[in-house]
Amino acid sequence: MLSRIAESLFWIGRYVERADGTARIVDVLRLQLLEDPGTDEEAAAGTVLSVIMGMQTPEGVGMAEVGSQLVFNRTNSSSIAGSWLAARENARRARETLSTELWEAINTTWHRWNSMGRHAVTERHLSWVRERAALVSGIADSTMSHDDAWEFLVLGRSLERADMTARLVANGGLPQGGPSWTTVLSSCGAQQAFMRSHRGLLSDEMAALFLVLDREFPRSVIFALAQAERRLMKLSPEAERIGVSDEARRQLGRIRTSLEYRAPEEILADLPGQMLRVMEAVMASAQSIAERYFQAGPTPVWTEELV
Repeated sequence: MLSRIAESLFWIGRYVERADGTARIVDVLRLQLLEDPGTDEEAAAGTVLSVIMGMQTPEGVGMAEVGSQLVFNRTNSSSIAGSWLAARENARRARETLSTELWEAINTTWHRWNSMGRHAVTERHLSWVRERAALVSGIADSTMSHDDAWEFLVLGRSLERADMTARLVANGGLPQGGPSWTTVLSSCGAQQAFMRSHRGLLSDEMAALFLVLDREFPRSVIFALAQAERRLMKLSPEAERIGVSDEARRQLGRIRTSLEYRAPEEILADLPGQMLRVMEAVMASAQSIAERYFQAGPTPVWTEELV
């Protein structure tokens, strides 16, 4: 398929998932401040902006600054508003490939988002974003042929999901000032799945390992990495009998097996560091995908990477 169409589909998947993931990260902070009134708001907000999202932040930031930068700022492709805008722009460029239902869902989401208030971040904003992201993904899966176009869209979604879950886990793994693991599980939509698989037994270690290593939960790091690998194998089946020629797939396979076959105790001992390596592998894989499949030349402004 045309490289420009493939690129747009890849970034639709990433940006829709980015809006969802950013909403979850902001919701972790919101819940942390609500559940523990003694939380240092400045420290917690600074952690989200600088440590988790990698943004330069001034002194004295709070929830208002997080909302300004990560929710309502259209010029920031890491924010919810910026992600929906970028998803819509890429969808507009690939309208001949998208199903009519998918285009309408993305376009409607952008226009309805603009009609919502922007004065303060509320639970209504964040839950609505999660619902719309789930709707868009479901429509894509049910109305598009599962051909190369769909493969690129799901590839982008899977890479972004692995990155965002890694950021949430790294936030929960911080020794000071991080949210509770119950909050992190809830923000990943994982609390019920976790309690069912562990028969109601909750510990910080089990929660962290569930979000990183569980092979059946779709938002775990391992699941998302394996999904991205499968999509790459479909797009470019391996012809050689020795080795792997696809650099993007090699990067993902390395970090996945590093986690999957590492002792859980070793992962827990350096959880933020392990999640940083996941984010670096996702970035390297995305760069390799761009070089192999997409148009040569400078990356458009709306596809600047979060990772």
